[in-house]
Amino acid sequence: MTERAEHLKEDPLAAVLSAVSTPSPLDTPLGRFELVDGVPTPESVERLYASLDLVRGIEAYLSTIPGASLVAMRQGFRSLGLVRSTQIGYTEPRADSNGVFLTANTETTYGTFFFDLHETGPFVIEPPQQSLCVVDDFWFRYVADMGIAGPDRGEGGRYLFLPPDHDGGVPDGYHVYRTPTFTNWVVLRALGGVPAMRTTRVYPLADVDDPPETEFVNIAGARVNTVHANDASFFDEVAEIVAEEPPGALDPERAGLLRAVGIQHGRPFTPSPERRATLDTAARTAAAMSRALVYSPRDPEAPIAPGSRWLNGFLGGSYEFLADGARLLDARTQFHFLATVITPAMAHAQVGAGSAYAYTAHDAAGAVLDGARTYRLVLTPNPPAENFWAVDIYDTQTRSLLQTSDPHPSVMSLTGTVATEDDGSIVLWFGPEPPEGRERNWVETAPGKSWFPLLRLYGPLEPWFDRTWLPGDLELVESTRG
Repeated sequence: MTERAEHLKEDPLAAVLSAVSTPSPLDTPLGRFELVDGVPTPESVERLYASLDLVRGIEAYLSTIPGASLVAMRQGFRSLGLVRSTQIGYTEPRADSNGVFLTANTETTYGTFFFDLHETGPFVIEPPQQSLCVVDDFWFRYVADMGIAGPDRGEGGRYLFLPPDHDGGVPDGYHVYRTPTFTNWVVLRALGGVPAMRTTRVYPLADVDDPPETEFVNIAGARVNTVHANDASFFDEVAEIVAEEPPGALDPERAGLLRAVGIQHGRPFTPSPERRATLDTAARTAAAMSRALVYSPRDPEAPIAPGSRWLNGFLGGSYEFLADGARLLDARTQFHFLATVITPAMAHAQVGAGSAYAYTAHDAAGAVLDGARTYRLVLTPNPPAENFWAVDIYDTQTRSLLQTSDPHPSVMSLTGTVATEDDGSIVLWFGPEPPEGRERNWVETAPGKSWFPLLRLYGPLEPWFDRTWLPGDLELVESTRG
C-alpha cells in the first residue's frame, strides 16, 4: 500500500468520498453517462442536457396544469363566440356530454365567463341572490366567493375587481378584490335556476352610470373542447398565459421552470424542432404520471375509507394545497387534472352544506372499469345527503361526461324515479345495455371505452363525515338478462 493510500485509509473523510463523488460509467433510468474523474465527457454532456430538458419539461407540465386548464377553457369559450367580458355562458336545461368539460355535472345549471381587466379596467359583478359563485385568477388560484359563501351572504351585492396594476381610488359600496392576474374566471350557480342566473349583471366600473346589457349565451349541447392538451401544444397554452400576465403573477419557482424550457414573459416561445420534440415527450410522460395520480393515487389518505376503492378528489384539506408550509404537489396535480373551481369552501365541508365527492376507476377486484361489461353499485339505505345525491360517469381519457346515446350519463335522487330495494338500499347498474327490469337505475356505458363514476352528495350529512355510511365498490356482473 502506498503512503498516500495508507493516508486515505486513516483519513476519516475517506469513508464518505463515494457519497460526494460521481462514478463512471453512471447507469440511470435516463441512460448511461461517462465522466472523467467527475467531468462529463462531451458526448455525455449533450445527453445530460437533453435529459435535463426532459425532466424540466415534465416538472413544468405537472406544475402548470392549472394555468393551461384555464387557457384551454377560454379557447373553447371563444370558439362559441364568448369573446367579451360582459358575456355569460350557461347550460340550459343542464350540462350534457356533447362538450368536453372537466367533470361537469348534469344536475345543476351553471353560468361561466372570463373577464379581462386589460380590456375593462376595474370590473363589477352583481351576482344573483341565493347563489354560489366563485372567482379564480388565470393561474386557477382563489380570488373570491360571491353569494351565500361570500360577504353578501346570498343577499346580493356589488363586487369590484381591480387589476394588479391599479393605483387609483376605490369607490364606496363594493366588496373589493385586487386580482394577481388581469384575466379571471367566474363560475355561477344560482339556486333559483336560469331565471335567477339571468339577474346577474357584469360591467366595467367606468360604465356604472349606464351599464351595458349582460349577454347570456346558452352553451348546452355545444360540441366544444375546454380541456388542456397532453402533447407539446400544452406548452403553447402555458406560453399564452405567461405572455399576457405580468411576470410577478406566478411564483418564482414555477416561473423558473417555464423559463428553463423557453417560456418567458416578454419573449416569443419559439422552441427548436429538437426542443419541441423533447417537450412533446415531456408532456406525454407527465400526462401519464398525472393519470397515475388521479386514478391510482399513492397518498394513504386517498381512499375514503380503508379497503374502499372510492377516492377523495381533494387531498390535504387546503385550497392552496399547503400543509406545514409545504406545497402538496401531487394533490395539486391530481385535482387540476381532474376538476375545476378552487374555493376554501371545498376544504371546509360542513354537515348539511356544500357538496361531498368520491370517485373510482376500478371495480371491487381492482380491475379498470370496462365499458363493454356490466357493473352493479349498491348504495346502502339512506345516502347521507340533505338535498340529493347523484352519480355521473366520465370518460377516463377526457375526464368529461361519457359520450353515449344519453347526453346526460347520470342517475340522481332528484328525479324521484330511482327504484329502491325492499331493505331501503339502492342498486345502480352500469353497462352497454340495461339489465332486464332495471332501466330506471341504469346508466349506459360505451364498449371500447373505460369510464369512472363520480358520486356527489349535495348537503352531506354526518354519516358521510364519520364514514358510518359508505358506497359499495362496483361489482362486475357476468349476466343481467334472463
